[in-house]
Amino acid sequence: MGGWNFADVWNGIARKLPDAPALVQGDRRLTWAEMNARANGVGQYLLDAGAKEQDKVALYLYNCPEYMEATFAAFKAGLVPFNTNYRYLDDELVYLFDNADAFAVVFHGIFADRVAEIMDRTPSVRLWLWVDDGSGDCPDWATPYETAANTTSADVNPPWGRDGDNLLMIYTGGTTGRPKGVMWRQDDLIRALLGGLMPNYLQDPEAVGGVDKIVEEMNEPGTPGLPACPLMHGTGWFTANIYLMTGGSIVLLTERHLDIEELLDTLESEKVGAATIVGDAFARPMLKALDDEPDRWDLSSLIMISSSGVMWSQATKDGLLRHNETMMLIDSYSSSEAIGLGQSVSAAGAASETAHFSLGAGAMVFDDEGVPVQPGSGDKGRVAVPGHVPIGYYKDPVKSAETFITYEDTRYSMPGDYATVADDGTITLLGRGSVCINTAGEKVFPEEVEEALKTHEGIADAVVVGVPDDRFGEAITAVVESHDELPDSETLIAHVKEHLAHYKAPRTILEIDTIGRAPNAKVDYKRLRQYALDEMGIEANGH
Repeated sequence: MGGWNFADVWNGIARKLPDAPALVQGDRRLTWAEMNARANGVGQYLLDAGAKEQDKVALYLYNCPEYMEATFAAFKAGLVPFNTNYRYLDDELVYLFDNADAFAVVFHGIFADRVAEIMDRTPSVRLWLWVDDGSGDCPDWATPYETAANTTSADVNPPWGRDGDNLLMIYTGGTTGRPKGVMWRQDDLIRALLGGLMPNYLQDPEAVGGVDKIVEEMNEPGTPGLPACPLMHGTGWFTANIYLMTGGSIVLLTERHLDIEELLDTLESEKVGAATIVGDAFARPMLKALDDEPDRWDLSSLIMISSSGVMWSQATKDGLLRHNETMMLIDSYSSSEAIGLGQSVSAAGAASETAHFSLGAGAMVFDDEGVPVQPGSGDKGRVAVPGHVPIGYYKDPVKSAETFITYEDTRYSMPGDYATVADDGTITLLGRGSVCINTAGEKVFPEEVEEALKTHEGIADAVVVGVPDDRFGEAITAVVESHDELPDSETLIAHVKEHLAHYKAPRTILEIDTIGRAPNAKVDYKRLRQYALDEMGIEANGH
């Protein structure tokens, strides 16, 4: 019992800064008081519909103010919000809602037809809240979100109360298996997200004077923060929570696909202080636009750009810093299961190397025998972070035991990212073992080859996969997307050999119109491997 709870802190901020901006998207602007009142309405509506303690609430939405309102509402009511990938099709949605035991689903109107197709297959869902996005009328089987939001403005206090043991659940992408629900105690998540920024959150609330003491120090609104990536992924959702926890506001883009001009326009017009992107998938087009029109945008308000989830190249960081020498670029090495694995911080004249990170406090790298990797040994291992970590995967004790381990009485989260440790303790990220390529007895991690390919000026994006090979077991094959005309294979292979050991260079280069990254910039290795097999006329068994 006890501990930090998002709803308690946000309630306090709404009392202290009622007229400060909280949510901004285009012409829509909600103050802290307005967001608080609407979240009270939704929270009470969920309780009136029969929600029980820690029932699950699905957020099936594009980026919008309702995403954070519904999150707040679930927290207020002692319920568990969880993300839903809006790219999922019928069977994937059925699996997700069933696995999560979803009680309610908050969905954008554009998804109404798909929801109607799966309703009979999702018996746990008792309530469908329809968010109007101009795509049609509310179906008769759903409740307009605005009806719920206007139920009451009075503070919601569920009969079971709230505390730090209440959960937030985030589902992994499922690119290497079925999506898994990562269960975070709110107290652990708040400490992991904010402990380095606001040290008071590292202590128990009672030890620092509680929520009132935290809020008392917020004499003015915090900086506006813009998550440019989808809130349905941890990078966007978690940083949005951070922006609110500091008394700031969340600025959201209106377009549902990345529009670089809108992003840069909004950063300037809203005087955004912190932006969240996802590596080079966002940073490269930003840099190109800034280079093409260097006098168009004033980004002097930007204090920080942060990224997590995929690699962010040194060359792109250097380029962005030329356009704003005062900002910091923070490349966080984290995942849904582990926050604080490591980070690199770049500033003007000191951009960090691609995929090189300083280990987070207490983080370690373990080899496959469970022994810590010695710095400078050259051995590979999996990175693990201790302390404030999830309690496990929802309804999956086997995977939980594999990922959340104990070493010398300390509990660690070890999602499966491989790395080496240099003499100075910095790590070089190699990638997930699940997509590791075994060629002629050597293990090759696709991400390091991909990054080498993307340093060539002719390559817009690249993915590396292994295909069956009679001689080598697996042959390294690159699927690449070019900026204009594809450089010849010999040039690209030679380019990789300039950066990596020769055995890591692709043996075959295949062109594709687009890599087709998800909104969180991650890729479907299984799909692209199948593309490579089809292009090369190879069956999955190697014949």
